[in-house]
Amino acid sequence: QVQLVESGGGLVQAGDSLRLSCKTSGRTLGSYSMGWFRQAPGKGREFVAAIFWTGGSTYYSESVKGRFTISRDNGKNNVYLQMNSLKPEDTAAYYCAATVRWGTIATMMGANEYNYWGQGTQVTVSS
Repeated sequence: QVQLVESGGGLVQAGDSLRLSCKTSGRTLGSYSMGWFRQAPGKGREFVAAIFWTGGSTYYSESVKGRFTISRDNGKNNVYLQMNSLKPEDTAAYYCAATVRWGTIATMMGANEYNYWGQGTQVTVSS
């Protein structure tokens, strides 16, 4: 079992930056590949980014590529999502998730691939 707790969300203006953190506990973080998803009101859960357990491979959705960066520090049991040039359409609850799997981006975009989820942190971007 692994527990995930997100933090770092808040209310910002368009163009600002935020860094989300996902603190893990339980089994060692190095056992899992990690993903970030988001869900806006009235919409389904959307893939944002994923990172292999070594940190050596990453995937991004087209909507955030070039603006967001996923990273991890296995020694500190943390996964991060650096979000730059935020837009109002980035407004959502952001969730981190853990999985023992790794595959193509098409595979890792699927929420069903992830075994464990955090409770989420809200990001609101005003125009």
